[in-house]
Amino acid sequence: MKTKPINVFIVDDSAIVRERLTALLNEVPSITIVGFADNPLAATEAIVAQQPDVIILDIFLTGGSGIHVLKNIRGKHVPAKVIMLTNYAQEEYRRKCFEEGADYFYDKSIEFEKVVETIHRIAEAA
Repeated sequence: MKTKPINVFIVDDSAIVRERLTALLNEVPSITIVGFADNPLAATEAIVAQQPDVIILDIFLTGGSGIHVLKNIRGKHVPAKVIMLTNYAQEEYRRKCFEEGADYFYDKSIEFEKVVETIHRIAEAA
C-alpha cells in the first residue's frame, strides 16, 4: 500500500528531544518535518499558518503549556492529528489532553519510538 506523504510539526522546548525526533522521522521518506517551535505562541502561530498533518506536542514548554496550544489550535479548527509526547504521563494530564482534543498520548521515557509507528498508521489511514 502506498503511504501518503505526511507533514509533521514538532513542539518541544528540549533541543535534544527535537534532534532525536528529527533523526527518527528523517529515516522515513514519506515524513517531512515542516517546522519546530519551543514556546506556545510560536507554536500556535506556525501550526495555524502551516496546517501540518501531524503535530508532536510536549505538555510543558518554555513560557507556557502544550495543553494551552492544543486548546488554541482545536479552537481554530486545525484538523491535524496531535500526538502528545511528554515526561509527565500522569493520568490527570492524559485525561486533560484527550479532553482538549489530543489523538494520542505517549510517555517520552518509555514510548518514544511509538511516534513513528503512529505516524505510519495515520498516513495509511489518510
